[in-house]
Amino acid sequence: MMEDDFGFDTLAVRSGVHRSQFNEHSEAMYLTSSFVFESAEQAAARFSGAEPGNIYARFTNPTVTAFQERLAALEGAETCVATSSGMAAILSCAMGLLSAGDHIVSSRSIFGSTVQLFGNILKRFGIETTFVSASDPSEWEKASKPNTRLFFVETPSNPLMELSDIAALAAVAKRVGAKLAVDNCFCTPAIQKPLELGADIVVHSATKYIDGQGRVLGGAVLGSAELMEGVRNFLRTAGPTMSAFNAWIFLKGLETLRIRMEAQSRSALELAKWLESQPSIERVYYPGLPSHPQYELAKIQQSMGGAIVSFEVKGGREAAWKVVDSTRMISITANLGDSKSTITHPATTTHGRISPEAREAAGIREGLLRVAVGLESAEDIIADLSRGIG
Repeated sequence: MMEDDFGFDTLAVRSGVHRSQFNEHSEAMYLTSSFVFESAEQAAARFSGAEPGNIYARFTNPTVTAFQERLAALEGAETCVATSSGMAAILSCAMGLLSAGDHIVSSRSIFGSTVQLFGNILKRFGIETTFVSASDPSEWEKASKPNTRLFFVETPSNPLMELSDIAALAAVAKRVGAKLAVDNCFCTPAIQKPLELGADIVVHSATKYIDGQGRVLGGAVLGSAELMEGVRNFLRTAGPTMSAFNAWIFLKGLETLRIRMEAQSRSALELAKWLESQPSIERVYYPGLPSHPQYELAKIQQSMGGAIVSFEVKGGREAAWKVVDSTRMISITANLGDSKSTITHPATTTHGRISPEAREAAGIREGLLRVAVGLESAEDIIADLSRGIG
């Protein structure tokens, strides 16, 4: 197939298809730990890299390869390395590209586990991180050092939906000799293409919208073949591997990605507008609202507003928990990207392990709630939230 000629929806369904001798229509799932060679000579050639092919499922599997090729096609990346989870993707990116003595500049508006990875775990191995504003590129340049090797940003951020100007950060990264990695989990390539905007690396938690139904864990790191070589070598040795079963689920999830993102974004905008009209709501965070401080930037680098709506309830934790506990339909869980809407209180869940000072600096207050809008009708989502919002 001439995949360069296909549109996004066709790539989501047709790219990465490699039929076996049985000529199956749906992608095959290869549940095996290892692969058999035709001869000792072929085995040696495979292990040395002289001949391409499958060796051992820790680092080669046809179903995983199909998923990698499909996601790479959608992101416009040369290659993709699939991992066991989103956090495994971020870890693999760091361990594949950095060494002791290197320096990271990261947005402070990132997922709590990423803060822990950068601020505590990598620090123990001699990799330091400076946290800066997501929305002020000048802070990134000021924080850069001669040993800065990686810029890391999550845009929109979790959970405050703060946007980073990807093109502007890419220009700064280039000036200081760093690589820009963008966590594209909230948008997916259906809404945002970081590589087209100048980023070097894209990271995903495939667990979220790429699956779309809250079934399995997975992650991915994408970029040029040269950059991904180190990431692939780390995965081959350390083994934070995506299973064939999970890869098969993700292949199916990608087939409906744009359709889901469009429907969920439409409902999210409706919810955000309703929340803004409620007297008990202090503030609504959603890039598709004109009141969002980076609304104009969102229109430039995103095709839709996305499906996450965060908002602050007047009255702090007590009032926020009342909203959560009053719901009857929305799932109380920290996951997102599901076809079922979810609600969480970030200060005591996703960001509960970071210090109160770090939470305050990131703007994660006690009254903040995050709703990941699913595929239910917008009217029913609003009705469920209205039980606790008065």
